[in-house]
Formats: sequence, structure tokens, C-alpha cells
Amino acid sequence: MSFDGMYAVLFDWVDGGFFDLNWWQLVLITLALTHVTIAAVTIFLHRCQAHRSLDLHPVVSHFFRFWLWLTTGMVTREWAAIHRKHHARCETPEDPHSPQTRGIRTVLFRGAELYGEEARNRETIEKFGHGCPDDWLERKVYTGHPVLGVTLMAIINLILLGPVGISVWAVQMMWIPINAAGIINGIGHYWGYRNFDCADASRNISPWGILIGGEELHNNHHSFPTSAKLSAKWYEFDLGWAYIRLLSMLGLARVKKVMPKPRFVSPKTRPDGDSLNALLAYRHDIMSAFASHLKRACREEAKRLRDGRVAEYKLVESARRWVPIDASRWTEPQRARLAEVCAASDRLRTLLEMRGELTALWVRSTASSDQLVSQLQGWCQRAEASGVRALEDLSLRVRCYAA
Repeated sequence: MSFDGMYAVLFDWVDGGFFDLNWWQLVLITLALTHVTIAAVTIFLHRCQAHRSLDLHPVVSHFFRFWLWLTTGMVTREWAAIHRKHHARCETPEDPHSPQTRGIRTVLFRGAELYGEEARNRETIEKFGHGCPDDWLERKVYTGHPVLGVTLMAIINLILLGPVGISVWAVQMMWIPINAAGIINGIGHYWGYRNFDCADASRNISPWGILIGGEELHNNHHSFPTSAKLSAKWYEFDLGWAYIRLLSMLGLARVKKVMPKPRFVSPKTRPDGDSLNALLAYRHDIMSAFASHLKRACREEAKRLRDGRVAEYKLVESARRWVPIDASRWTEPQRARLAEVCAASDRLRTLLEMRGELTALWVRSTASSDQLVSQLQGWCQRAEASGVRALEDLSLRVRCYAA
């Protein structure tokens, strides 16, 4: 080849690489590449490795491992361990990335740093990193040389796309730190709506889990962490679950667990062992119903007290913001006001006492199954004899549950 020919080839490569894509094609290819990374994180790292909610065919697992090595440099065992610790220590000072303890700005803008700091904590990795891939490829390549993968990705982009490929590579490298380490770990525990009143501050950012593969449904996930499906309501969409269903139909995935949907039968005269098992499975459903009744009760009690008992009215009105949420998330000032709220309203006092008794049924205890059934039967009897319509409705709901 002549010098002029070599110069022409080099000029063509500098101008656009081997593919010579225009700007909108580059945008599409960048979105496609980053979306594969999102799918790998939510399906492989999160649902398969961290929570064991599904099994993947070895071909699919190896593809995801290889792709994550190229596009993130993250180590499977480290990611799974840090995420498991997040669930085990959620919203406490030991949580690796809670905006409730570290501040929303810290998690949003330093999420990747927080991940790196925790990855260097060998105690975390040893305690929470069990069961992850440990073959030769993982030890000698993926874990042994994490920087090599992202370097190889930069070279591939440079060859195929030309110098602009480095910009595409930079977007790939920032995609997970921004979307997972920042948005999910930050906003997902700070802003949004809640379907379930679980003990942490997790929230659903959006009912349509598309951009981050379903991880937007973060409250649903924290309420049912071992579920392979993250959508709970009819209007919610989990793109990651759509991919899992497709893989299942192709024989490349096996779903092990999804969140239970309440099943109802004709009301039983008295709750039995089946009712107890159903209550334990559907406890988030009954607690959501309880929260709705408490909100309504606060509103009605505030209206009743408004004309004549101003101080008590203001107390109950302010309680509407915190009384319905899980008691474990009350602040110390709120706990200090609880006695005053109960003194102002017998109805709220009864509802709160009965909620505490019901919650105690699934807290760790040494009670036998028969003892728990007896306690549930006693709870329903007291609820129906309380004269509080909300408790009568909740008792009926419990007696209609079927496992």
C-alpha cells in the first residue's frame, strides 16, 4: 500500500473509525451498550448473585460476567457482599451507602467512592460475599485484573468508533456510578412513593422501571428482597423482569421466588395454621392496610377535635405524618409525643396497640406454631370486640387470607 493509501485509511479512521457512524447512531449505540450493562447489573449481580432469586444458564452468567468486566471493572463477590450488607444494616451507620445516615448529597455525588471504600473492607467481603463465582476465570482474570477489562473496552471503542469512541467509553464508565451508586442508592432511599411500609426508608422512584432495568422500584425490592420480580402493582413495569421471563422461556433462566400476592377465601370462623402462614407471607399487605386505616383515623380524629380542643387537634393533625409509618422508623421526638397522641384519642391508642400486637407475631420469638395461632385468634377476637370499625375490617381480612 502506498503512503497516500495508508494516509487515506488513517484519515478515515480518525474521521469515524471503521463504522463511521453519524451523531444519532453514536447516541443509539451508546444507549444500547449502557443498557446491556444495566441488564447485567440488575439480572446477574443483583437478582441472581446478591439475592439468589433466580438461576441463570452458565452461558448467560458468563456473558454477563465478561460484559461487566469490560464495562465496569466491578468484582461480583464485592458487589454482592456490599449489597447484602446494605440490606442487613439498612439505614444504620453500618449501611455502606444510606442517605439517611450519610446525607443525600454524599450518596448522590460520592456513591462510587463509598462503594470503593466498602470494597476495601475485607470483613464485609468475607462475611457477606459467600456463594459467588470462584472459578479460574473469576480468580485469575475478572477479580485478578479488573482494570484490564475496562482498558480493553476503551481500545475496542477506539478501533471501531475512532477517537469519539473514547467519549462513548467515558459514558459507559460513568453509567453505573451515576445510576446505581448515585440514583438508586441515593434517591431510592430519599424520594418517591411507597407501596409497602417496610422498616427502612426505601422508595419507588418511578412506577416504570425502564431506564435502570426495574431498579426504580426500590421500595418493592426492599419489601421482598428475594423476589425476582420488582413490580407489585398493575400499573408498574419492571423491564428486568421482562428480560428474565424471556430468558426463562428460552430455557436460560429459572425463577426461584417472586413476591407473594394475597389470596383470599371465604372468611373462616377462627384463624387457623393456614391463616397464620398466610399472614406471615402477606404481612406487608396487612401493614399497608393498617397504615391506610391509621391515616383515615388521624384525619377523622383531627376533624372531631378541631372545634373546641385546639391543642389536641394540632397534636393529632401533626401525627398524621408519622403515626401510620412503621414504628421502627419513628424519631425520638415522635416517640416522646406518642403518649400525648394516645391520650387525645382512644381510637388511635387502640389502633396503635393492636398494630403492635399483630406485628409481634412475626418478630423472632420462641413461641410454637400452636401458640402463635392462639395469639392470632385472640387478636382477632379483641379486634372485633373493640368497637373500632377499622379493626373489625382488618380482622376480617386476616380471616380471609389463604396461604
